[in-house]
Amino acid sequence: MGRVPADLHEPRALAEVDERIEALSSSGWRAGPAQLLRLVVGLWLFGAGEALLVTAELGNSPWTVFAGGVAKQTGWNIGTATIVTSFCLLLIWIPLRERPGLGTVLNAIVVGVALGVTVDLLSTPDSIVARWALMLGGIAIVGVGSGIYINAALGRGPRDGLMTGLHLRTGFPIAGVRAGIELTALVSGIVLGGVAGIGTVAFALLIGPAVALALRVLPARRR
Repeated sequence: MGRVPADLHEPRALAEVDERIEALSSSGWRAGPAQLLRLVVGLWLFGAGEALLVTAELGNSPWTVFAGGVAKQTGWNIGTATIVTSFCLLLIWIPLRERPGLGTVLNAIVVGVALGVTVDLLSTPDSIVARWALMLGGIAIVGVGSGIYINAALGRGPRDGLMTGLHLRTGFPIAGVRAGIELTALVSGIVLGGVAGIGTVAFALLIGPAVALALRVLPARRR
């Protein structure tokens, strides 16, 4: 690997970051059985982990807060609201010239289905200790699921593509773009009646390290 420039504000360093993001825009539509299984398992775990946070009732991740608000306003279940939200985000990809992959489409469907099914199967425990265990376990499972589906290398999810697309088209720092997207989803979800709380804060603080650990530990797709 080449040396990473020390000053990430230098034009050359920014150009290298953008080239890597552009490379990630290359999406895959062909997948062998093992790769497809990895993708679906990862996405299902992602949705199931989100469902544990919902069941804990201590606060959901920002996008599930939004989906919960949409569900409350429409009468849909939270899984359906998540699927509809994902496909609406894909429409925003069009002017951003982002390219979806098989993983993008399955992300929009499988995560919502897994979230809805798992929420229907679980009930909120009375014990606060058990609710905290559900919350922390949910964050861990989302991290593992993320690592599995990202390593399948079959296209980014709707929210990740929105982030990289806005970054590439506006030139704003990618960290700021992602923070703005998450904050917008969170505030909009709260206004619509979604559930936010300590679990939302915990998710924001812990999901990054959880995904990073999963990506280091789990095997990646051979290129």
